[in-house]
Amino acid sequence: MAATSENTVQVDKDKPKSPDKKKTKYDVIIIGAGPAGYTAGIYCARARHDTLILSGILPGGQLVNTTDVENYPGFAEGIMGPDLMIIMRKQTEKMGATIIDDEAVNVDFRHKPFKVLTASEEYEARAVIICTGADYRRLGLEGEKTFAGKGVSYCATCDGAFFRNQELVVSGGGDSAMEEATFLTKFASTVHVIHRRDKLRASKIMQERAFSNPKIKFHWNKEIEAISGNQKVQSVTLKDTKTGEKTTLNVGGVFVAIGHEPNSKIFQNQVELDAKGYVVLKNKTETSVKGVFAAGDVHDHTYRQAITAAGFGCMAAIDVDKYLAEN
Repeated sequence: MAATSENTVQVDKDKPKSPDKKKTKYDVIIIGAGPAGYTAGIYCARARHDTLILSGILPGGQLVNTTDVENYPGFAEGIMGPDLMIIMRKQTEKMGATIIDDEAVNVDFRHKPFKVLTASEEYEARAVIICTGADYRRLGLEGEKTFAGKGVSYCATCDGAFFRNQELVVSGGGDSAMEEATFLTKFASTVHVIHRRDKLRASKIMQERAFSNPKIKFHWNKEIEAISGNQKVQSVTLKDTKTGEKTTLNVGGVFVAIGHEPNSKIFQNQVELDAKGYVVLKNKTETSVKGVFAAGDVHDHTYRQAITAAGFGCMAAIDVDKYLAEN
């Protein structure tokens, strides 16, 4: 028996050690990894908070689908959107934040510590920053995918300067569309507004500005049926919503301005959302739940720029630092 016992002990000694259990508890969890999420991660990590960033299914956010970025400070020659996001990620990791390429599928903000669940793991944190951003509403056309970054855009402020002296199309009839169209007249020779109805949904003041601009031409009861070109956008096919008649319009770019969808579905019944689904801020960057904060396009339906998202990320991180110090 003794020999058997000794042999058993020897075998146990030779067994490889089991790996340490995966770390799941953090001071701060940041959900989303666009400019807001990365900036929040930099500030939280520099404040010596144990920080986890769950990057989601699209690390880098909307900018990974953007080509030239000319309006982000620090890059005199401009920079490709994906390259900017790679730089931000490296800087965030260098500061000490942990980044996991996984998607949050559920949260529990009713109890502390807060819980954030992915398909494979459950994480806990003393504070959470929501940085899940928003997606542009799309027309649903194959040409949108084909010519993304090659003439199809969802942001006039971001891309308008690339279309100097060209004829452009703006699809939409709300305030955003009128704002985009008016802004584009700074660069375009003509801006064609395509609207599926015979009157706009935009506010009176926005309508007046658009109607009084000689560079803007309206196409009523029309919708874009197809976007065509060779290497880049060269034309759109318009369909009359009443007669079905089709016409072709030769243009150099298509700007889709039919609204945004905040990525806030998993936060329903957890934090207060407005009628459009944007996270409501109560105290600076704090949501309706103490200890849960938000930054970037998931709450901002006014500016929606990479630089403002980064700014909100900084603000949220500073607010988190104060919250953790007080709690």
